[in-house]
Amino acid sequence: MLAALALAALGLLWLLGVRGGMVTLAAAALALGCAGYAVQGRPGLAGSPNRVAARAPPLPLTAARKAMMGQFTAADTWMTISDSYARRGKSQDAAGIMRSAIRARPNDYALWVGLGNALADHARTLTPAARFAFARANALAPGHPAPRFFLGLALARSGDPGQALALWREVLAEAPADASWRPFVEDGMLALTAATSGVSHSS
Repeated sequence: MLAALALAALGLLWLLGVRGGMVTLAAAALALGCAGYAVQGRPGLAGSPNRVAARAPPLPLTAARKAMMGQFTAADTWMTISDSYARRGKSQDAAGIMRSAIRARPNDYALWVGLGNALADHARTLTPAARFAFARANALAPGHPAPRFFLGLALARSGDPGQALALWREVLAEAPADASWRPFVEDGMLALTAATSGVSHSS
C-alpha cells in the first residue's frame, strides 16, 4: 500500500509538470517517509486524534540516522541540536554546530556524517565540502553503512540517482538480513528506481 501511494504521488507530481532533479528529490523524501513508517508505524493501534502529536514518529532522516548510528550518544546529542536549527530554517547554523562538534571530536565518524548531511541540506545539493565530510566518515569507519547511505541520499537529492542506487546496492549487499535499517535502503532504492524509470519512459 505504501509503495502504491508513493507511486501515485510521483505520478501526480509528473502531471503537475515536476521534472528532473525535483522528481528525484520527491522520490527520496517519499522513500524515507515510507521507510520510517515501515520501521516505526503501528497500524493496529486504535485512533486517538488528541494524542497524534505525542505518537508521531521522528522525521525519516532522523529515524534512519538513529537506526544506523545509534542514539543517546555524544554524536547523537550534537546532531539533535543541529537538527533543531535546520527545522527552523537555520541551515547555516546547523552546519556550524556540526563543525564545532568535529573540532571537539575529530575522529567521530558519525559527526562527519552529520556534517555532510548539514552541508548538503544548507546548499540543497552535494557540495565538495559535503562530499569530503562523507569521505572522511567512510575513512574513519570503513564498511559502516551510514556514510554511504547518506552520501547516496545527498546524491539522489542532487539529481544523480544512478550513483545513489549503486551505493545503496553495495550497502545492501553487505548488510545483515536482520539489520533494522534495511527498510530505509530498500524503500529508497524502490522509489528511486520507479522515478528513474518514469523519467526514461516519458523522454
